[in-house]
Amino acid sequence: MLLSGKSLAWLLLPAVLATAFPAVPAHAGTAVPAHAGTAVPAHAGTAVPAHAGEPVVSDVAFTGDGGVPLRGKVIAPESANGRSPGIVIVHGAGPVTWKEYRDEAEAYARRGIVTLIYDKRTTGYSTFQRDYEALAGDALAAVRILRARADVNPKMVGIWGLSEGAWVAPIAAARSADVAFLVIAGAVGTTPPRQQAWAYGERLRHAGVHGSMTGMLQERAIRFGIGSGLFAQADYDPTRSWERVRQPVLALWGTLDREAMPAESSQVIRQALDRGGNAHHTVRFLPGVRHNLNRTFDEGFDRPDSLPADYAESEAAWIKSLADGPPPSSADRPPSQDRLSRPVDGPFAWYESPRWQLAAFAIFLTASLGYPLAAIVRRLRGRRGAPPAARPARWLVITVTATALGFLGYFCVLILTGAYVIGPVVLGRPVPWLVLQLLTGAAVVAAAATATSAWRHRRELGRGGRVRLGLALASAVAFVPWAAYWGLLMP
Repeated sequence: MLLSGKSLAWLLLPAVLATAFPAVPAHAGTAVPAHAGTAVPAHAGTAVPAHAGEPVVSDVAFTGDGGVPLRGKVIAPESANGRSPGIVIVHGAGPVTWKEYRDEAEAYARRGIVTLIYDKRTTGYSTFQRDYEALAGDALAAVRILRARADVNPKMVGIWGLSEGAWVAPIAAARSADVAFLVIAGAVGTTPPRQQAWAYGERLRHAGVHGSMTGMLQERAIRFGIGSGLFAQADYDPTRSWERVRQPVLALWGTLDREAMPAESSQVIRQALDRGGNAHHTVRFLPGVRHNLNRTFDEGFDRPDSLPADYAESEAAWIKSLADGPPPSSADRPPSQDRLSRPVDGPFAWYESPRWQLAAFAIFLTASLGYPLAAIVRRLRGRRGAPPAARPARWLVITVTATALGFLGYFCVLILTGAYVIGPVVLGRPVPWLVLQLLTGAAVVAAAATATSAWRHRRELGRGGRVRLGLALASAVAFVPWAAYWGLLMP
């Protein structure tokens, strides 16, 4: 389901927040433009020869929301008697293409469902920008393409949405009765920051991490992203869309889903559907699979692309059963969820402001670098010697600079990998984090030694010595509270 600031230091952070986080629908219920879903004659419907027993693949091109051109594939059963149900696959987060869902589409096609997969738009979709209404418009355009096919029953075309796509799907269904049903996988029932904080916690606990780094990543990093305005659609509430869905819903979660809080999200979504009067939702939990319903070999914390042998079997049976009328609501017993998610977007203290955080970072880093710069200037002027507190001051500058740059680099790695790459863990702490904490402790000791020595020899200090030591101590004054806030001085 992600963070960045407004300076070069934080430039890499938002790339991760993109793995999880969407945009608030700006105008729920806005009509789809009349041109959305208009098929492009070129290439549309060109069949690709298939091997015996394999689904038939056709190219398709169409116009999505706002006139954005989209391309993909229609994957249909090899042979069909009459018109088949159809389903449009809506992507998870990221700039994904139809290729990433081909295995899922073929699994549905082998079970008699005509499936459309397409490249996600790049216009208006990026790390910094999401528009769920536009994505829903794209899905509705694809629905119209399937409804127009001779081998598809136009009254039996639905949407399948995974993760972020499970936020898009209910928006599309609420906007158009053309959507006959929804199949959602790994849906999240909370705001994006809340979900991401929970997922970070799960990954860290699985790795055996505890202590201050957990709070840093689950709370402070997320809040920095919210405060900087670069956490895509931080206040998006999916329940508002679910309350307006009237179509039958099949909601699926893997019992080993470590991202979408299956027990919690399923309850939230069921309650929203009930509030809206939807009496035709089915909730199922699939054993032994992870967030995207693929197999897992590490309790849901790995990322292999491996579909179970029976993938889409029960889903296809449910879709076909709709021909006899929508089923009454039912739900499996949810898997255990040891820890519930917690809100992370409460009132912000002044020192949590990204502006103040970045200002502190800039102050102590600039002051630290100013110490050796002042020494260089002194040498260029032909002056030799060092102030009495030079030795601890040097250590102060070195440890502050190393900690600041090391923290920035490690933090970017954590964010960009979604906390899947943390390094070896010793004593409940990843080694890089432990090194940063040790450096921070050394910086505090060096600061105390520098201040003590400077005070003792204050009468011996010349103007240049005062400037240099002042810069070193100024870096400590800004560094210590900053390090304490980010957990570097906590156990």
